[in-house]
Amino acid sequence: MPYTYILQSESSRRYYVGSTNDIERRVSEHLRSHSLATRKRGPWKLVYQESFETLLEARRRELEIKAWKSAKLISALIEASKG
Repeated sequence: MPYTYILQSESSRRYYVGSTNDIERRVSEHLRSHSLATRKRGPWKLVYQESFETLLEARRRELEIKAWKSAKLISALIEASKG
């Protein structure tokens, strides 16, 4: 199942937004530093995930969240998903 996901760096508190067909594999890759985008900014924790019918929908959602360019909006999305 395709997902859009958000990781948060435990050291810098910054966010990373991505999408994938296999969330367990992809998060594992981030944790093992197999991604250039997250390599030296971890450790990371998965703080949000949203499932979709197609990878295209997940990628569109990823781009939508990235377009916000606001940690406050991303934090609000994460908090809303907890409630």
